[in-house]
Amino acid sequence: MDTTGITRIDGEKVDGQRPRVVVLGAGYAGAMAANRLRRNPAVDVTVVNPQPFFVQRIRLHQFVSGTGDPQVGFDDVLADDTRVLVDTATRIDTGGRRVHLASGAHLDYDYLVYAIGTRHRTPEIHGAAEHALFIADWVGAQRIRERVEGLGEHETVTVIGGGLTGIEVAAEIAETGHGVRLVGGRGIATSVGARARRATERQLSRLGVDVVDQGRVVEVGERTVTVDIDGEHTVLPSAATILATGFEAPELAAVSGLTTDEIGRLRADATLSSLDDDRVVGAGDAVAVEGITLRMSCQAAEPLGAQAADAVLAKIAGELPNIVDQGFVAQCASIGRHAATLQFTRRDDSPTRAVVTGRLAAWTKEVVCRETVENIRREAARPGKFSWFSGPKTTIIEPEPAGR
Repeated sequence: MDTTGITRIDGEKVDGQRPRVVVLGAGYAGAMAANRLRRNPAVDVTVVNPQPFFVQRIRLHQFVSGTGDPQVGFDDVLADDTRVLVDTATRIDTGGRRVHLASGAHLDYDYLVYAIGTRHRTPEIHGAAEHALFIADWVGAQRIRERVEGLGEHETVTVIGGGLTGIEVAAEIAETGHGVRLVGGRGIATSVGARARRATERQLSRLGVDVVDQGRVVEVGERTVTVDIDGEHTVLPSAATILATGFEAPELAAVSGLTTDEIGRLRADATLSSLDDDRVVGAGDAVAVEGITLRMSCQAAEPLGAQAADAVLAKIAGELPNIVDQGFVAQCASIGRHAATLQFTRRDDSPTRAVVTGRLAAWTKEVVCRETVENIRREAARPGKFSWFSGPKTTIIEPEPAGR
């Protein structure tokens, strides 16, 4: 069937076929993109996602400790006329405009939104791949929860990674009564200012977290970790070792012959179009936008999803897409259920002097977490209404990738 016909602004092709848009991934970016595409009701939208539900990635640390459920049904967040396939893309044939799926099926498309997110990046630590657990996705969080639930009363959990993700995981598990050791490697909460960092360390201390801020794990055993502190190696007991050391993109773009960056993200121009094929538009953590760097976070993903949808709709209408424009407001890490650190930032994500801590910050973080889902719900009900902060006038800095 021919899929190359010209499309008018109302979405109707000259040959009568509705333009088909496939959205790979239904996280914060993909779900937002899918809903915003309904600005043109003539567009046929299909979402491909490995799970049959939306996963609130910023609540995975709560799932691990049993204090929250990150699952939200697609019928609650996606527009009613959105088709959802529970499957995984294995290859994109850009020449044939076809996505091959793990089930053996395939999808033809006119435009593709690439929003598959990221996964854990295994560091060069001996034994990590064999013995460590990862917090980057739904499957990894399930494994951690099973391990933590099976721990004895006095057994210790080691969390490797001093970014905001590692801090949240360590604090959440510590609040359940388990002994927790947090090994920072290059320091704790290095993406925030000094005041916020000191507050974070105090809150971790109140929960009994043993912070080894300058220690570096050099080996992970089945029930041990070896830590290098000032050149001296110490073997410590660790009934469960969790890695929160950063993320990388799955290999889908690379195996499909699309240009990627050093951690596998789809390289895109300033309008989110793939450098290799302007029918492929990137969004969220899995895209590296030419000329700017955005911290991996739902704060960046939802605006990117909206702008990806706008870019596709512009292309369908025969118009030029807008250049990406978005900025940051804050970095926030929950530290258990009753405290948090809220670091306000400039639009380029660099920290300001404004910091909120304790219960007020915890309440604010919870409001923010709920609002991320509400943003997607509202976009389903009123496509095109989601808005975001514009970006800085200067170059965006690159913060620590593990910070969420």
